[in-house]
Amino acid sequence: MRFLDQAKIFVASGAGGNGCVGFRRERNEPRGGPDGGNGGRGGSVVVLGTADLNTLIDFRYKQHFKAARGRHGQGSQRTGANADELVIKVPLGTQLFEEDHETLIADVTRPGQRIVLAAGGGGGYGNIHFKSSTNRAPRRADPGEDGEERWVWLRLKLLADAGIIGLPNAGKSTFLAAVSQAKPKIADYPFTTLTPQLGVVLVDGHDFVLADIPGLIEGAHEGSGLGDRFLGHVERCAVLLHLVDGTEEDPAQAYRTIRGELAAYGEGLAEKPEITFLSKCDALDAEQRATRLNALEAAVGHPVAAISSASGEGVQDALRGLWRAVDEKKRAARAVDEAPLEKQVYDPMVGLK
Repeated sequence: MRFLDQAKIFVASGAGGNGCVGFRRERNEPRGGPDGGNGGRGGSVVVLGTADLNTLIDFRYKQHFKAARGRHGQGSQRTGANADELVIKVPLGTQLFEEDHETLIADVTRPGQRIVLAAGGGGGYGNIHFKSSTNRAPRRADPGEDGEERWVWLRLKLLADAGIIGLPNAGKSTFLAAVSQAKPKIADYPFTTLTPQLGVVLVDGHDFVLADIPGLIEGAHEGSGLGDRFLGHVERCAVLLHLVDGTEEDPAQAYRTIRGELAAYGEGLAEKPEITFLSKCDALDAEQRATRLNALEAAVGHPVAAISSASGEGVQDALRGLWRAVDEKKRAARAVDEAPLEKQVYDPMVGLK
């Protein structure tokens, strides 16, 4: 399945059905009163979050979504049928933006979460609605209300517990393939990974979701190499695994480049817990390993371990460190959910207090 993390769609709800002008005519009632029914409500356009999808690729082939119109009212006080909702399914982690691409409408994070993007128009009143003591035979019926139309941007930000970051060809995909059943493309050249990948990791009886994003380059926060979109996929992660290529001549500069991009992007990425490893240590001799570890530790400010996805060295330590950070975040979230709500009292002079 091809991956797409951004799409623009047009949605239009259905107009309401028109009200009916009708009068009761029976064998013994030649001058029966009004009996025109109301029109039905137009269909709404609803976004539904589902865990069965992980890409927006379907919106590449269909961008226009229009709900049906409500049925018109009929005689004998028959109300027109309401039109069915038009449901658009999106993967969890999808954000909905206005056409300006800046105003957030909603963030879909839970299975079954529903957001009404365009409400259906109300049905028009039939003439029976306008019957009164002074107007016994009204000939007025209202048309149905128009539906709503809007353009909406969809942006997918993956819901992962931990994310792998680093420069291109730093060994991120190799690490994901070594610790999960994910099958990312692996090759010895930069930008092998072009789309984010997800894998479920099992460590010491615990499991969590690990995301591998394509390699970042200098200027990623400004969109270079689509870096701003890739960074969006790790915004929701509890912890970042920063892999620095041990075969780099200057691993300290590689580390500083990525840290600079995180800080420039914002959204709290630079403040997230981060675990840093020197990767591809199996390709280094003892002298190179010691020299580059020392240089990286000086840049990071604390001891750094070496890791090799090929030989397995340091892999379990990395996974345990990631799980501790993920578990800590989950515990904090549960504590917030279980905390008793503070009682608020409404004072008409000052509002809630």
